[in-house]
Amino acid sequence: MKKLSLLFLMITLLAACTPQKKELATQASDAIPVSVMNLKQENTTENIQASGICTTEDETYLGFKIGGVVQHVFVKEGDAVKAGQLLASLNLTEINAQVQQAQIMLEKAQRDHARAKNLYRDSVATLEQYQNAKTGLEIAQQAYNAGSFNQSYAEIRASKAGYILKKLANDGQVVGPGTPILLMNGANKANWVLKVGLSDRDWAATSIGDPAEISMDASEGQRFSGSVTGKSEGVDPVTGTLWVNIKINGAPSSKLAAGLFGKAKITPRKQVKTWVIPYDAILDGNATEGYVFITKDGKTAEKVKIQITRIKHGNVFVASGLEEAQALITRGNAYLEAGSAIKIIR
Repeated sequence: MKKLSLLFLMITLLAACTPQKKELATQASDAIPVSVMNLKQENTTENIQASGICTTEDETYLGFKIGGVVQHVFVKEGDAVKAGQLLASLNLTEINAQVQQAQIMLEKAQRDHARAKNLYRDSVATLEQYQNAKTGLEIAQQAYNAGSFNQSYAEIRASKAGYILKKLANDGQVVGPGTPILLMNGANKANWVLKVGLSDRDWAATSIGDPAEISMDASEGQRFSGSVTGKSEGVDPVTGTLWVNIKINGAPSSKLAAGLFGKAKITPRKQVKTWVIPYDAILDGNATEGYVFITKDGKTAEKVKIQITRIKHGNVFVASGLEEAQALITRGNAYLEAGSAIKIIR
């Protein structure tokens, strides 16, 4: 009887264990074989491709200090000008009348001051009357000085030798104080720059002094060396980019003009940490982002989004998204879903 009971117990235990073994066997057979690669960040230097327009470091908008009617603009676009040359003038009728009025008030204030001084010396006028006359004279003098100063800025003269890039107003036009009339730059042949727009990431990777290679269609394929000389501190509201100025070295002035389109390849000296992964590991994406499968435990797959900085020679440079990954799945990922069981094969 005892033997029968023991046999029955063994059969029962065997039957209970069989489904578990079948389930484990099923799970093992459902695991998708994949190949993986270990991940490690590398210090890399990425060339930055950019485009922009040719300009100079000393472009200046010129305008009148006061408003009025433009009497005459003496230059046109493309003209070479010398330092001190008269470029434009206002109709002086109004400003001359203001200066003459200030001069008349100054002469009256001088007479009042002299009279009050004599009367005060003779004890006829009080000290207060004398002081008021003196104050009136000082006010009239300053009003005349201001009018004379504005009169001198009713014309535009070149502060240095250069070229007229744009003419923004014509004869007879009414303009306000500070309205741009002309745009000019200096005649110095060594101050040409290429002004390029960069994305946030490229702008942050660029530093003052980084070398660059510049090419322009106008230079007939000739390339020039350059270096980054300036970075903007704010986003351009029109383009949504950040500007960088690249000084152009060795380019003849005959090949350059304001507004010419150019291309630049900047080589940042600052190294950045990135992951370099094979192109086949990416499932879908574009030039800036994509999706890959990773594993954290070597048993299950997880789909994550990555940020791409560049793609070169079959390799993808990743800036973020792989921080928590133990390994990247490089083969077999086409059959995976998030949470799929995997079996690593080398």
